[in-house]
Amino acid sequence: MWRGTDVDGKTNEITRFAPLLDQLSDLRDTVVTADALHCQREQVAYLAERGAHWILTVKGNQPSLHAQLARLPWRAAPDTARDSDRGHGRREIRTCKILSISTGIDFPHAAQALQIRRRRRRLDQPKRFTTETVYAITDLHVRQARPEHLAGWIRGHWSIENKVHRVRDVTYDEDRSQIRTGTGPQVMASLRDAAIGALRLTGLTNIAAANRHHARDSNRSLALLGIT
Repeated sequence: MWRGTDVDGKTNEITRFAPLLDQLSDLRDTVVTADALHCQREQVAYLAERGAHWILTVKGNQPSLHAQLARLPWRAAPDTARDSDRGHGRREIRTCKILSISTGIDFPHAAQALQIRRRRRRLDQPKRFTTETVYAITDLHVRQARPEHLAGWIRGHWSIENKVHRVRDVTYDEDRSQIRTGTGPQVMASLRDAAIGALRLTGLTNIAAANRHHARDSNRSLALLGIT
């Protein structure tokens, strides 16, 4: 059975990476995606030992690696994937470029680098765009994964981030919770997940708006749970 693993005040998520994945008996040929916090040499050493592949986001916590990736000849590389969607009052266009790595990237087993650009605009302000550039690296070679597969795995990872982690952090303000004693944090996390899941099952995508809607009338929450 898959279970989460606690991160107490004496450690952080980095140290819990391996114990969490140790619950899976076989990781061979599995592709593991992780955010920038886990772009660590010890993490890829662990995954290599387990026979798994990886795609890791690279941000400012790895400044040298981030600078190396930014200096790659991206202007000469064509877009290998492009998609767009609408939601939450905005439109987002995503493009992905991929380069094979031969030299110049100081990270073990890195085979390809990805540059993902996300261009967003509010639907009520069509002339105002914001652009975010994100880099990622993977040990997968060209022959092991097509560009659309790499782009799809990145999108899948961000989908989880946006639908679960960001909602808990931003909408429910979890990081500033004052509940810290006993099993209180675990209970509250379970309640937040249950609320998100119940709302998602009804087809709702904007959790903040759904919370406001249900807060106006307690009977709406009871009806959502099938209690009448």
